[in-house]
Amino acid sequence: MSKPIILQLGDDIKWNHELYAKLRDKFAIRRSYSMDRAEFKAALERKDFGDFVAMFRPFWNTGGEMGNWDAELIIKSFVSSSFEHSGFLDLLTSNCSSLLPTSCRIFTSAGAGFDWVDTKALGARNIIYCNSAAACTESVADGAIWLLLSTFRAFTWSAACARSADPAQFLDATRNTGSLARNPNGHTLGIIGLGKIGFRLAQKAHAAFGMKIIYNDIRRMPQEVEAAVDAEYYSSLDAMLGLSDCVVVATPFAGHKVLNANNFPAMKPGARLVNIARGKCVDEDALVDALESGRISAAGLDVHYNEPHVNKKLAKMSNVELLSHTTGATVDSHMGFERLGMENILQFFEIGKAISPVNLEWIKASL
Repeated sequence: MSKPIILQLGDDIKWNHELYAKLRDKFAIRRSYSMDRAEFKAALERKDFGDFVAMFRPFWNTGGEMGNWDAELIIKSFVSSSFEHSGFLDLLTSNCSSLLPTSCRIFTSAGAGFDWVDTKALGARNIIYCNSAAACTESVADGAIWLLLSTFRAFTWSAACARSADPAQFLDATRNTGSLARNPNGHTLGIIGLGKIGFRLAQKAHAAFGMKIIYNDIRRMPQEVEAAVDAEYYSSLDAMLGLSDCVVVATPFAGHKVLNANNFPAMKPGARLVNIARGKCVDEDALVDALESGRISAAGLDVHYNEPHVNKKLAKMSNVELLSHTTGATVDSHMGFERLGMENILQFFEIGKAISPVNLEWIKASL
């Protein structure tokens, strides 16, 4: 009998060659390499890749040339975005033929976020989507510590003055940053989303800086998780904001802003904000207003609302540290992305359960 087919999106494997050999022993691997959206849709229409049972995207920055995985790709007939997340989705998908073969059961992809893929539409097609957040947990948590330190210690101002090579700016930073900078030790860290990354950040901040950990999430973590970092749960986001000296956004983007213009007034005066989640989690105009008014004293942003475009007002502020969505970008993370994607597929077809699914609530049939 012929082997079941996996459709691999994007580049070649770079690191986990032994695991890839195991995958090839069990599956026939077809490749799309780099295709634009029109080419990819046409190839799916022609069934160029066969009746594949899984899709595997080992790198977050390749294999995505076809753009967002929205209902247009997942469902053959175009579905208006106004209906994609409505109660009509199941009815619409049941009456449309899919570009994806009915044999496809799982899609595994590199990266922690999944805002670029309609996991509900995949679920309506009984396709499990798995991300790779666990693989970049350490890297993103380290990046969050960098941003946290920058906001407490005014490192952005100091670095810019030194890099200017201007003695006057250097002396300005030398003489004046000390009047603003604080040690994070003993301060309260409020984390929005105590998942893998949020928890690892809490561990680092609690152990290294002695920070008090409080958090807000859609559900309370088990007692043993809270006890590991002496965390205190707040069901009210605004109540947590009012007590936090630094707030870190570490929750997946769920289609709406986590912090908007109504939330910033609830923040503790002089607090700091760090965003390592997704840029669209934070209302940037409201953030600019809060910084300009002095309601919050500093911000550290790895992610931005309209990437790759950075808010020009934020870019000019010496109390704002900006990165290019790179807190998770390490060789270690990429190795883990690649490995976890393959492990998800292997385990799913061995025991019927994936390692890191994110859309099981939308799967219609019993798996």
